[in-house]
Amino acid sequence: MTEQLQQARDDLEEAAKSADSDDVRSDIRETTDAFADYVRGDTTPDHALLDERLNALRQVREWADGTTEGKVESAIEAVEDYRESIEQA
Repeated sequence: MTEQLQQARDDLEEAAKSADSDDVRSDIRETTDAFADYVRGDTTPDHALLDERLNALRQVREWADGTTEGKVESAIEAVEDYRESIEQA
């Protein structure tokens, strides 16, 4: 399961590298850091945490373009796949 979160983190790292805007880059890095915690097992995300992160990524996707937008979209898809695999409390 954490493979999906690792993929999302990797996609977000690439998105941050290609971002034209410091604001977009900052928002991406914040979410990337959260996924790094999830992958290491420091925090186990539940539906609410994932929804919060997905909402942030959807906003970033609206501001991004080109490669950045594509990588954010790929991360969103990976997180949505992971979210479907966890039980809801």
